[in-house]
Amino acid sequence: MAKPPLQPDVPAILTQRTNDSLAHNAAVNPNGIAYRMLEGGQIVTWLELEQRSRRCAALLLERGLRSGDGIAVYLDNHLRYFEILWAAHRIGLYYTTVSRHLKAAEVLYIVNDCGAKALFTSASALASAGGDLTAGTEHLNRFSLDARVPGFEDYESALQAMPREVTLPETPEGTDFSYSSGTTGLPKGIKRPLANANNHFVAQPSERTVWKNFDRDTVYLSTAPFYHTAPVRWNMNVMRQGGSCVLMEKFDAALALAAIEKYRVTHSQWVPTMFIRLLRLPEQERLAHDLSSLRFVVHAAAPCPAWAKQAMIDWLGPILYEFYSGTELVGRTSLNSFEWMQHKGSVGRPEFGAVHILGEDGQPLPAGEPGVIWFSGGPPFEYHGDPEKTRQARNAEGWATYGDIGYLDNSGYLYLTDRLANMIISGGVNIYPQEAENVLTQHAAVHDVAVVGVPNQEFGEEVKAVVELSQGFEGTDALARELIGYCRDRLSALKCPRSVDFVSALPRTETGKLLKRQVKRSYWPQANTISPELSKEPRP
Repeated sequence: MAKPPLQPDVPAILTQRTNDSLAHNAAVNPNGIAYRMLEGGQIVTWLELEQRSRRCAALLLERGLRSGDGIAVYLDNHLRYFEILWAAHRIGLYYTTVSRHLKAAEVLYIVNDCGAKALFTSASALASAGGDLTAGTEHLNRFSLDARVPGFEDYESALQAMPREVTLPETPEGTDFSYSSGTTGLPKGIKRPLANANNHFVAQPSERTVWKNFDRDTVYLSTAPFYHTAPVRWNMNVMRQGGSCVLMEKFDAALALAAIEKYRVTHSQWVPTMFIRLLRLPEQERLAHDLSSLRFVVHAAAPCPAWAKQAMIDWLGPILYEFYSGTELVGRTSLNSFEWMQHKGSVGRPEFGAVHILGEDGQPLPAGEPGVIWFSGGPPFEYHGDPEKTRQARNAEGWATYGDIGYLDNSGYLYLTDRLANMIISGGVNIYPQEAENVLTQHAAVHDVAVVGVPNQEFGEEVKAVVELSQGFEGTDALARELIGYCRDRLSALKCPRSVDFVSALPRTETGKLLKRQVKRSYWPQANTISPELSKEPRP
């Protein structure tokens, strides 16, 4: 097929700053699709993305932002989301993406803590924030997309006031300035020097990491909210290499399968709860789609029950790739389907550095014995504005941890047991609730489950399962007894719940992380009032 002719202003792009992958993609494939919105149907070409992100960069420069400064983005999965990130990337800015589900006080905490000099949002995001985002942010350049909002400039008008052709300064690449999800406390900002911030996000040629080697033939299905670290980094890297992204406004299992078939998706990224939603579709619906274009089905963010992963491999073939990492990037492990089938339940071997399993006394533990997972050899990072927390993130050897519990097998493959913060101590015995959760998710009545420790006068804590039911099931005492028995048939009774509560919904982030802190609040007297996200249903 003949390439489309270059548009008149494309030669000007070629004269801009070096190592500008977006300008290069626009020059060689101006009418190609950089990304498309799945439900809305809008498409953004390389030339449009190049020009609009250049104008946005010019706008930020005009407002006085310089390399090393930062912006904050508080939006839903919006058509213009990635042009804003690309603008920051191209002029050496940090970009902090804020969860669309946070309320005003939470948003303001992150915006102020990261030191942003500009805030991008929308009328719908502001409405859901439930508060005033202008108070205390008078120093910010505030832009609203889609609608005029008091206290915010209209983004489109500000953008159109910028020249179409402007030379961008030579700077280091910008990068994300991400915040932890705050599942165990206030969100923490993770910041890296711009000079090498992106090194570990771009795959080096390796047989083990072939699933991260994007090119112009890549079609990537992005299933998660854009604000999360993985969608930010993966979408940006796919576009950096000239691949095309298919962006879901909101995850829907059936819609995802249809998108794979329609757009011949080659790469996709998921979390385990999405796998379970896919597997619970009627078999006729699952098998109705041609998924033969898929080459890489990548998952992370939360532990995947072995039964669900095996079912996905049986369905799609050995194209599943798993990685274990975190926003801090203190270390990363990964493995392919063949490795996993030989080491079922593992999250792989290190891609860089080494894994160490240490006991409570800080001493190394032998293979097969669970302890705190520590990594050595990872890139430097700091918790923004908190040198003491940064110091505490590493031990005396300089190793760092995500706070997870796990063990190594004799071949050096890592297995996750649970998070240290989730551990239940009952009668002096350590219990890791993930084991019971993995069992209970296999029961047809269980749509979602959290296993937590609740007060027990004799043992300190006891094990409770909090269950969100599948459609068609009722939360009866008989079903509670059935679930306890189901678990005891497969695990030691010590690890199984002694009681079951049924709730209308469990609080999870859209990336699949269970907010156990919110679940536990309703059971501990010293906790705050129960979260509105977790409303108990009375037993019938």
